[in-house]
Amino acid sequence: MPDDTDRRILRHMMADPSASNAQLAERAGVTTASLWRRIERLREAGVLKGVQARIDWRALGWEVQVSLRFTLDKTNPRAFDEFLAAVRAVPEVIEIQSFLGSVDWRLSVIARDMAHWQQVYRDRILTLPHIADIDALMLVSTIKDSEDLAL
Repeated sequence: MPDDTDRRILRHMMADPSASNAQLAERAGVTTASLWRRIERLREAGVLKGVQARIDWRALGWEVQVSLRFTLDKTNPRAFDEFLAAVRAVPEVIEIQSFLGSVDWRLSVIARDMAHWQQVYRDRILTLPHIADIDALMLVSTIKDSEDLAL
C-alpha cells in the first residue's frame, strides 16, 4: 500500500508529467535513488501503470468526438467477443469500455469533420455485429478532463 511519500510522488507526477526524476525527487523531498526505487515499487504493485502522452485530437484536426453507447443482441453467445473484435478494427475508435447494466459497451469515436463522421458511422459503426441499440452523444465541450484525485 502506498505511504504518504508515495502519494506525494504521485501527486507531483500528475501535476507535472514532464518533470525530470531530479525535479520530482526535489519536490517530493526524497533523493533521486529513493524516488526511482519507489516508482519501480509502484509499477510492480500495479499502482503506476505507465506514463503516456495525452493528445488533443482537436489540435490535430479531429473536430468531432462522439460517445456511442451500445446494447447488444445477447441471443448469440459469441456476441460480445465478435463485437469487440470488430470494433477494435475501427481506427477512429479511441476508447472502448464495457459495462454491466442496460448499456453493454461505450465507445469514443473521433472524426475530422461531420462528413467524415457520417462516413465512419455508416460504413464502420452500423456494420458492427450484434447491435440491438445505439445511443450517440456528440461532444460539445469538455469541462473537466482529469484523472487527478486527492491522494
